[in-house]
Amino acid sequence: MPETQPLAGLYVLVTRPAHQASHLINEIKKKGGNPVLFPVLEISDTNNPQPLLKVISRLDEFDLAIFVSPNAVDKAVPLIQAHRTLPPNLKIAVVGEGSANKLRQYGIKNIIVPSSRYDSEALLGMPELQQVLDKNIVIFRGNDGRKLLGETLIQRGAHLEYIECYRRDKPKIEVSPLLDSWSNNALHAVTVTSSEGLHNLFDMIGKVGQQLLKKTPLFTAHERIACVAKELGLTNIHVTAAGDDGLVQGLLEYFLSIKN
Repeated sequence: MPETQPLAGLYVLVTRPAHQASHLINEIKKKGGNPVLFPVLEISDTNNPQPLLKVISRLDEFDLAIFVSPNAVDKAVPLIQAHRTLPPNLKIAVVGEGSANKLRQYGIKNIIVPSSRYDSEALLGMPELQQVLDKNIVIFRGNDGRKLLGETLIQRGAHLEYIECYRRDKPKIEVSPLLDSWSNNALHAVTVTSSEGLHNLFDMIGKVGQQLLKKTPLFTAHERIACVAKELGLTNIHVTAAGDDGLVQGLLEYFLSIKN
């Protein structure tokens, strides 16, 4: 395994939605690995855009808008910019750097974003989200999602509105080719980037795949997802640094360690 190709000969399952997987796929390829794309989340437009459009028309009423994911940015911001300008006093916050980068692509630069961990807990720890008594806050998100962020802001005295701007669904994918490769030891690692995605993966691959998953090292950048993995009976779990780059670094460290 050459130093410049430390993942040579290794096949890594990438479970991100297809339209968000390119960076992780490319980074694995740069290290000599073979990414296997198997999306466990499908992102689509919200079924009813009218509530979203109404909130967009009322943005002047809010002190803070939070986008929970890059999908939330991609689905909401183009609509906002098509209908109006952002209110100058509206503060913008995101959970992670991926969402912040998306906002910058749309020309939005003053962004509240955690600098270390990328999750709701880290965002809630930011100074700007500490004193929110009587502040009007809107959270742009998918269907449902974690409640921690909103519930904590309400406990801190904020007036909160959720708005669905996209949907997350479990894809309908033929799983047999994946299981065939996996059964023949042609899958060496699994990457997972959301708790919902992990549940979907577990469901999609069935009992045979679940047994294979339990034998395969799983890499995630979130302690919360690692806890879900443990609840599902997985033990070979590796928590990496944040983001896709953190996942790749975790893969490198693991496979170099077992090689040596």
